[in-house]
Formats: sequence, C-alpha cells, structure tokens
Amino acid sequence: MGDDAKPSGPSADDLAAMARYAGELADGLAEAVPAWVRRCVETVYVERMLRRPPDEVATAAERAAAAAADDVVPRIRTLLAADIDDQTTNPLSLVRPAVRHPTEVLRAAGVPPAPRDDMARRQFPDDVYDLTPASFAELDPALHEPGLRWGAAKAHVHLARRRAEGRR
Repeated sequence: MGDDAKPSGPSADDLAAMARYAGELADGLAEAVPAWVRRCVETVYVERMLRRPPDEVATAAERAAAAAADDVVPRIRTLLAADIDDQTTNPLSLVRPAVRHPTEVLRAAGVPPAPRDDMARRQFPDDVYDLTPASFAELDPALHEPGLRWGAAKAHVHLARRRAEGRR
C-alpha cells in the first residue's frame, strides 16, 4: 500500500474469522451456562452445608440450569451475531445476571449466604453467594481460548474499520 492509499477496513476473511469465533464462543457459552448453574449449586451447597445436595436440590438445580440457558443463550447468540458496531455490551455481561438462577435454588434450600467483601456487595448486591463470573474461564476453563480469539478478532475488525475511517 502506498503512502496515498487509504486502508480499506477489515477483509472478508477477517469478518469471516470473527463470525466463526463468535459462533464458537456462543456454542461454548450455550454448553457452559447450564453446567455452571449446576456446578454453582452443588459447590456452594457442599461448601456451606458440608454435605451433598439432596435430590430435590439437585432437581431444582437442573430446572434452574435450563431456565438460565433459556434466559441467557438466545441473547448471547443475538449479540454475537450482530455487527460489532451494534454490540453495546459483551457476552459476559449477559451471563452475569443469570446468578439469580442458582441463587434462587440455594436460597430456597436454606443455604446461608457467602461472606463477601464490600466491593463485591456494592458491585453485585443480589449475588449473596458470590457466584458472578469475572471471566469466561470462570464459567468454564474451555471458554478461555474461544473468548480470547473472539475478543482479538473483534478488536482487529474494530481497529481496521477505524483506520479506514481515518481515526484510531
């Protein structure tokens, strides 16, 4: 490209790669969210009650896992399918409110709340069991790489567009 040539923005290959990475992340989140809900219920129950959850709690966790997936996964897929300039949030922000699902199960089972620091209480006041994931890897370690690939591809496309517009 010569000195007078203007960058043309992201290539078709760049856009295809980003779409592929977005699809991989969406698929991974679709699997991870219900498993995360079940794991939250079991882990917190065992930690706070010092025994395995009874069958009725495990059954409630299964229902909560399905409800969380029904609640979150369609919105994640819609977000990740949207053009990056139309994405006003990120997938993890859509997952975080799903803590209400395992929280309802744990609360109904009489599990005492977890100790939390002031910052956690201010940032996530309704998350009394300290379940809010800080990263994709906290949902499932297998999401770390897909999350990084998607984020890098999104940043690359964003930067290519801004360079083509003459701004950074």
